[in-house]
Amino acid sequence: MGEETVDELRRHGLRVIQPRHGYRFSLDPLLLCDFAAVREGEDGVDLGTGCGVIPLILARSAAGVRMSGVESQEAMAGLAARNVEMNGLSGRVTVLHADVLHVKGHFRPSSFDLVVSNPPYRKRGTGRVSPKPGRDNARHESTASLPDFLAAAKYLVKLGGRICFIFHPSRLTEFIAEAAVLKLAVSRLRMVHGSAESEARMFLVEMVKGRKSDTRVLPPLFVYDSDGEYSAEMERIFGDADSPH
Repeated sequence: MGEETVDELRRHGLRVIQPRHGYRFSLDPLLLCDFAAVREGEDGVDLGTGCGVIPLILARSAAGVRMSGVESQEAMAGLAARNVEMNGLSGRVTVLHADVLHVKGHFRPSSFDLVVSNPPYRKRGTGRVSPKPGRDNARHESTASLPDFLAAAKYLVKLGGRICFIFHPSRLTEFIAEAAVLKLAVSRLRMVHGSAESEARMFLVEMVKGRKSDTRVLPPLFVYDSDGEYSAEMERIFGDADSPH
């Protein structure tokens, strides 16, 4: 994969290997992990896990949590497996090199309490093409589209279980419509803004399978305060960890 870096997430006691010039995780996985709020003893799966940062954080967030990460890019799946081993989590986190389209061949239905995903949010053929290897597969839909990610999540989650995604607000209407087609009830929705003056840059959403739910629209999350520093909530999410860039 070329040059690599090792970055620390001290709040979680993690070290994460990443490609120096390929796709690197940003704030979004940290926001998603905080929003998902994994519970003690839960089994969870991350669709499109990249370097494995989400399963690693969630496995460290509550006692007895077991996580799986599904990644279609062979090099990234290998990197995620190395991260699991380096952090001593081989007994609680597994990495599967597979396409989201093919999860039925690897897992039984309704296997997980929690499904999380930070899927590619740009449709194929849209937006600027990145010169850095790996970034386009992480940002642009390749084989699996948004409906595929949602269908896989529905298949994997238990009745009454939770599905948590982070996605781009330009596709919010499409997202909610696709969830409705699959009879996934949106239970929580939260917009993420750079600051109080800026438009939303992402949204966090929780869905449930097998029961009706009123939608709670939570207060917005602001990344920066009026002084341009990380907001108090972002400082809480990071703890004393180095923040990703």
